[in-house]
Amino acid sequence: MSANAETINSGAAVAGKHPKGLYVLFATEMWERFSFYSMLALFTLYLRDPTEGFGWTAAEATSLYANYLMFVYASPLIGGLIADKITGYRKAVMIGGFFFMAGHGLLSIPTMWAVYAALTCLVIGNGFFKPNVSTMVGNLYPEGSSLKDRAYNIFYFGINVGAFIAPIVMELVKSKFGFHAAFAVAAFGMVLSVGILWYFKNMVEGADSKAAEETGDASAKSSAASALMNTVSDSKRIVALIVVFLIVIVFWMVFHQNGSTLTYWADDNTDWNVTGTISNSINAFWVLTLTFPLVWFWGFLDRRGKEPSTPTKMAFGMTLTGLSFLVLFIGASYGEKMTKGTAELAAGEFRVNERVLANLGHAGVPKDVLDKIQNAKGADGKNTIFGVKFAKKTDEATKVETSGEQQLIAAINAAAPGEGDKNKAAILQNAYLFRVSPFWLILAYAIVTLGELMLSPMGLSLVSKVAPISKRGLLMGGWFVATAIGNKLTMIGIYWDIWLQSTFFLALACMALVMAVVLFAILKPLKKAMPGV
Repeated sequence: MSANAETINSGAAVAGKHPKGLYVLFATEMWERFSFYSMLALFTLYLRDPTEGFGWTAAEATSLYANYLMFVYASPLIGGLIADKITGYRKAVMIGGFFFMAGHGLLSIPTMWAVYAALTCLVIGNGFFKPNVSTMVGNLYPEGSSLKDRAYNIFYFGINVGAFIAPIVMELVKSKFGFHAAFAVAAFGMVLSVGILWYFKNMVEGADSKAAEETGDASAKSSAASALMNTVSDSKRIVALIVVFLIVIVFWMVFHQNGSTLTYWADDNTDWNVTGTISNSINAFWVLTLTFPLVWFWGFLDRRGKEPSTPTKMAFGMTLTGLSFLVLFIGASYGEKMTKGTAELAAGEFRVNERVLANLGHAGVPKDVLDKIQNAKGADGKNTIFGVKFAKKTDEATKVETSGEQQLIAAINAAAPGEGDKNKAAILQNAYLFRVSPFWLILAYAIVTLGELMLSPMGLSLVSKVAPISKRGLLMGGWFVATAIGNKLTMIGIYWDIWLQSTFFLALACMALVMAVVLFAILKPLKKAMPGV
């Protein structure tokens, strides 16, 4: 590998070691992800909040969340193409950073127009930023380098440092200063991200256009791997990547429930003394815990010539994703079978949603009463019962404590006089929000995170190794388009308030496991189209 001053200053790989440029991109991405996951940790709960937010139902919040994520992850297709043809990768990342700043800043304005303007800026920002910073990581390494998989794991570690810190900071800021101040803090994260990339730009210049070069034994090994890949036509390599993209759509549909239904589960059904916002740190915690042991393990196998191919790693990752939701299925089944006695109901929390209304109808509550419950709105036009959580609260002026049970029945009596008292037993039994140990959520996140580490960073590495150089930015964008489609399909979360939670988790588990079987079944032809990966 070349060790001249130009190569060193450009941040390219030297003597088989990870280059300094990797750590610049690590820090750049870390602070960008801090801002991104700060927003995601708050967004659906913000939309549903009746005081600072807009009092939306779970279905409404989930729909906007899914559409936002779809556009966020589709935009890299255009951003990658622009970087390939016009701006180069580093300038594209800088442009994206400035749009991100504007988007997070707009979310600190408490109006609906600001929400949509912010989402537009965030989509544009992600289009420029996300595919191109990922491409720059790959360009720091020579074609065929065995360090790429591990480099993307390290890069992914940086992503999750930001993702781990973000919900914790948001929980603290939101509890003291509210949602809008928390969104302003997210904007500051982008200031740091752009500042790091600008200040250390000399260390990543070598990654701005093409992969690094190397000489010696490492070069011979890399050149052999690159030559092997070049025996396959560009069209076959692109088709193989598209097949992988189609399969991982299901992974993203399942995995990105974390910002919607898994946040609702953590907020409503997990027995701890914090909000669902904090649950968004669990996945990142496990990434930080498991990344380097996994990198070491792959290196250990590589030294013995036994490291699995990248597609094989991805197949195991999909399997683990399915198993993680089986854990949540078991936890939800346990909670749904809980006996709800007088003590639990008196101290509990309640929410009326579509599932509850359907069950109340089966219990004999008249449809006109159910319609009044669903359609009752306050002077501000927001729902007073449907989709609203009723929990114990204390009036600051009178210091009088009111239970969730009392609040719910009083609200229903106001909407449909006498029906709350008349149907009290049925309403409380069906609207009760059971809570189970955080163990179920933490364990499920541990399993899905291990699956994620075998799939998501491996996918980035796969694109970097397999895509023809002239189309690398475009195909990196294609990876994010697959992510976009999967995120659009997170709209399956609209059934969260309709199905039993156990049914919802089981459906997702089965989808992931079916895709794992498919991926294992096509490993042989995939390996032929992607030799040496």
